[in-house]
Amino acid sequence: MRYSLPLCLATAAFLCAQDVKPISELPYSPSLDVTSLNAAVNPCEDFYQFTCGNWIEKNPIPPDQPAWSVYAKLTFDNQRFLWGILEKESKPAPNRTPAEQKIGDYYHACMDESAIEKAGTRPIQSQLKEIAAIQDLVGLSRFVTSEHRLGVETSLVFGFGSNQDFEDSQSVIAFAMRGDLGLPDRDYYTKTDPKSVEIRAKYVEHVKQMFGMVGDAPAAAQAHANQAMAIETELAKSMLTRVEMRNPHNLLHKMSRAQLKTLTPAVDWDSFLRALGEDKVETINVMEPAFYQALEKQLHARSIDEWKSFLRWNVIRDYSNYLSSPFVEAHFAFYGKYLRGVPELQPRWRRCVQWVDRDLGEALGQVFVEKTFTPETKARTVAMTKEIERAMKEDLKALPWMGEETRKQALLKLHSIINKVGYPDKWRDYSPVDIRSADLAGDVERAQRFEYHRQLAKIGKPLDRGEWNMTPPTVNAYYDAQMNDINFPAGVLQPPLFDPKLDDAPNYGNTGATIGHELTHGFDDEGRQFDAKGNLKDWWTPKDGEEFERRAKCVSDQYSQYPIVDDLKINGKLTMGEDVADLGGTLLAYIAWKHATQGQDLKAVDGFTPDQRFFIGMAQWACGDMRPEMKREMALTNPHSPEQYRINGVVSNLPEFARAFSCKAGQRMVRENACRVW
Repeated sequence: MRYSLPLCLATAAFLCAQDVKPISELPYSPSLDVTSLNAAVNPCEDFYQFTCGNWIEKNPIPPDQPAWSVYAKLTFDNQRFLWGILEKESKPAPNRTPAEQKIGDYYHACMDESAIEKAGTRPIQSQLKEIAAIQDLVGLSRFVTSEHRLGVETSLVFGFGSNQDFEDSQSVIAFAMRGDLGLPDRDYYTKTDPKSVEIRAKYVEHVKQMFGMVGDAPAAAQAHANQAMAIETELAKSMLTRVEMRNPHNLLHKMSRAQLKTLTPAVDWDSFLRALGEDKVETINVMEPAFYQALEKQLHARSIDEWKSFLRWNVIRDYSNYLSSPFVEAHFAFYGKYLRGVPELQPRWRRCVQWVDRDLGEALGQVFVEKTFTPETKARTVAMTKEIERAMKEDLKALPWMGEETRKQALLKLHSIINKVGYPDKWRDYSPVDIRSADLAGDVERAQRFEYHRQLAKIGKPLDRGEWNMTPPTVNAYYDAQMNDINFPAGVLQPPLFDPKLDDAPNYGNTGATIGHELTHGFDDEGRQFDAKGNLKDWWTPKDGEEFERRAKCVSDQYSQYPIVDDLKINGKLTMGEDVADLGGTLLAYIAWKHATQGQDLKAVDGFTPDQRFFIGMAQWACGDMRPEMKREMALTNPHSPEQYRINGVVSNLPEFARAFSCKAGQRMVRENACRVW
């Protein structure tokens, strides 16, 4: 398992199970909110603070959150709505559909704290006993195989699954990946600054505490924690950095089964594949061969007892959120309170809603879409998307730095992009999943087993291009380079991000810029390496490729100067793709808005011109704040820049913004050497 109040106690009626209201009836937050502005700030000096200063002041970070933002607040609103649905469905009724029964029973099991407390460590006892019985590498390999087969620990020691072939996107093949670590990133194990050293020490103390909670004496718990940490550290050293992983060529290493067996002979691959029902697999993409070399070395260098400590820690860590309260609280004390600075644990209802969405997301999403997402909203979003695609087509046709050979392929790729809006055309069938109303850990296991084997079953089968990688209630969007599609779940197309009550200026600035952002991902430093069919293929002339890299480096160098927290600055190479997409997406949305409103007599509203309202709408999606501890983690792991730079970094490159607010050369929001890629 590798994934992040039954009574109606809320004062708002829509939180009550018996009175679930559509999101359209919840307190209204417009996508351009003049009360969020801080008029004391000059927009030409700090546009982010001008647009968001009062929002941040009025919306402090809740005590159970590491950060708070417009996106986070909408996520919370969506979850409260889903909470009402799940409260209703968790009560047995003869008219519940099978999907409603599953989401209701899962939620009921999750909220049944007395049963969870009574179970204690029972959900992991069988695994801990199996680990205790391991005598040699054969037994270790057998245990890892069993965990993968059960779909429980599918990244235990190493990961295994399916994905599109980088070189033939129509084919789904087997992938062998790195295993999971207990800290958020490999750099936590390798950095030598004082804070990183402190984090590692605190981590080992946490692991020791958790070993003690399953019965280890203090000295043994300390030894076992040290052993688990030692193995994690050596494996982490072999892993690619996040920047290196942005280059898909670094992840393409197709091998035969015989070659994989030679790479890691200590793993019984024949038995492993046979147990997973994939005994006919002969080709595996080994994403990080260096990891498997390090794994083979550690399997022989470390004693079986050391490896048993590693396995036990993985099981305890991955199940801790589904066990009794001491485990939940200890897990939160390190990962939430210490590592991310969060004072309080999220209320149980919210955790349960998140887990139902994670494990049965399309069953829950059907109800969400039915009650929140109108055909009119979908039609307006599709129309806006087509307008922005038209803007990108015109931009590509006129781009002065791109040659005709590359331009032809770029236009072909743009015209091949599939737009997915709201929800999948075909809903996932969860009928094989056995959900029980009094067995949370078991429900999590069985739901994730279903999903793992559903993914494995894709190997060697025709590609289904209709699938989504996000659930409908999700407040997010994404571009998939191998599918060559852009995806906008219903959850992100709600006020204040998409606002049917407002005119096009803020909607194009907000949702339009998001659409442009996802489109631009098809042509960022990573996406540009895939062709119109989603194959990893160089379709650029050398001259055009060099010009792209020069222009993208301008963006990377700009963002690398921005501080985050303490002595940490943005890693511009890690955030390059998102920064390029922010810049390109905003410009495309602006061009599209101008075209869509051509000939209209647009008036100023609330003292702001239409152009100013476009940029204010564009900025206010990003209003928010983050705890210092979370800023540190994001600096190491997040490919997105902090929100204030996603706004100020973009507008400072756009003459259109400077004209809208009459900004002059020398002011902070007017860069002397502006960057532009698209």
